[in-house]
Amino acid sequence: MPIIRDATTAVRLVQRLLRSRRSRQQLARRLRTQSQLAPGSVEIAVYFADGPVNMYQVRQWYAPLAELAAEHPVAILSRSPGTMLALLDESPVPVVYARQVVDLERFVDEQAPKIVLYVNQNARNFQMMRYGRMWHVFVNHGESDKMYMTTNQFKAYDYALIAGDAARDRLADALWDYDLDRRTIAIGRPQADHFAGAVPYPDDDRSVVLYAPTWEGDRAAAAYGSIASHGVVLAERLLASPRHRLVYRPHPRSGVLDADYRAAHERIVTAISAANAADATAHHVYDDGPELGWQLAAADVAITDISAMIYDRLAVGKPLIVTRPVASGADVDERGYLSDANWLLADQTRDVVARVDAAANDAEELAKLRHWVQRYFGDTAPGVATRRLHEAVDRLVARWHEVAAEHRAG
Repeated sequence: MPIIRDATTAVRLVQRLLRSRRSRQQLARRLRTQSQLAPGSVEIAVYFADGPVNMYQVRQWYAPLAELAAEHPVAILSRSPGTMLALLDESPVPVVYARQVVDLERFVDEQAPKIVLYVNQNARNFQMMRYGRMWHVFVNHGESDKMYMTTNQFKAYDYALIAGDAARDRLADALWDYDLDRRTIAIGRPQADHFAGAVPYPDDDRSVVLYAPTWEGDRAAAAYGSIASHGVVLAERLLASPRHRLVYRPHPRSGVLDADYRAAHERIVTAISAANAADATAHHVYDDGPELGWQLAAADVAITDISAMIYDRLAVGKPLIVTRPVASGADVDERGYLSDANWLLADQTRDVVARVDAAANDAEELAKLRHWVQRYFGDTAPGVATRRLHEAVDRLVARWHEVAAEHRAG
């Protein structure tokens, strides 16, 4: 009923306001004890305007940024009190709170960064992009064939650091009059050089299956999420198999808009707990932690939705199954890897155990994966992508000095 929906919305708004107020009060106390950055001590700023629910987008850059900071001093700019609190606890590089535009102005005046990196397309990015005499560089938070990856918003940035040939071809096809040769730099996937973390289960004979679905999406074209359509049956079948171990890592926004989607997610979490209680040797995992790496590298087979998780898994080069969206309006770009994907339809999930076993032993499928890894990321040998990231930043810093010298001479 509309009245009930309105009341529920009102309650959520009040709860959000109370959380925001508590975060601001807590942050104010924390900031009083934080030392200030010396003027001119930041060469690269990472701009992040989102709240805590989207912190996965910046978290995956922590390790590459920490390594980059050894050569080019880095700081993360936060606009959200909740995010800033988390960054103060987690970030391996300095963080700066800039809640208002006047705070951004002060930061620009004091630090004059040469490069600003953006990990998403938040509309508030434009509040930072108004400042000149620095390069605004889109680095994104993952590689994928989603419609998000070909938005005309790429043109707003001076440069974009992209993964490889597939990304360049997507942009060439989608964007008119965009100078790809000048404005894009391919770096591979530097995050893959830092995939790590302790595996939270024993090394035994079970086949480990990573199920990493995305959220329900905020529009029909982006309705890629499989938790409600595939996930419950998929999880139940794998949990019932004594030969398999399920690692369930859903997108952190799963169920934020759709109550049924949230309910399906909760059913899977409950089923994992019940399966572990029934068999102490199962060690199934519900993973909602901030660290991403071991899940992708350790799983024998991964099942993902259309999302960046496909391409993070591709970088590992191990068996992969992709869920086919049930939403008729979902925009599925099948010109790249998805033209060759090992698709799992919703009505095939009852046979998921057999599908997983087949994928784990399919030599032809592994050969196809090697082809697509090269196309999307180029050389994935350890350290290569990190070197390419550093070379790209060095190139942009050098170009900044050239342009600055030209303006001083003029």
